[in-house]
Amino acid sequence: MKIETYLFGAVEVSPEKVINFPSGLVGFEDSKRFMLAHEEGNDQPVSYTLQSLDDPNLAFQIVDPTLLGFNYELALNDAENALLQSPAPEDVAVMQILFKTDEGGKAAITPSLRAPLVINTRARVGLQKVMENMRPNISLSNLASPV
Repeated sequence: MKIETYLFGAVEVSPEKVINFPSGLVGFEDSKRFMLAHEEGNDQPVSYTLQSLDDPNLAFQIVDPTLLGFNYELALNDAENALLQSPAPEDVAVMQILFKTDEGGKAAITPSLRAPLVINTRARVGLQKVMENMRPNISLSNLASPV
């Protein structure tokens, strides 16, 4: 199928590459179908663009949290597990959405720590896991300097 996007123009997306988020994403519940894109010729991208196929103007930069030194231990409830089609652990990818902040005139890129994406890579279905409370089992590693 051919999709018009704001960032990439017209792109061809094969149906087996579509990632479905049945509940949408927080604040964007109407966008349920997405594709992943990354820089051409880069086999090991640091970040990806999660492009909505339902809204050509909607795209998010996402990144593997381990590249930022975060390790999640997420417990899925029965409904989340069912939505993800009971994936095997090796078929699950956890990603963070990056967003831009502007404090005191200085722009910064920040990961969304409280709402990671959980994707069953085999079934190509995902959800956004909103955590009410940050649990202490999120660990930081690979810090550039001591805290």
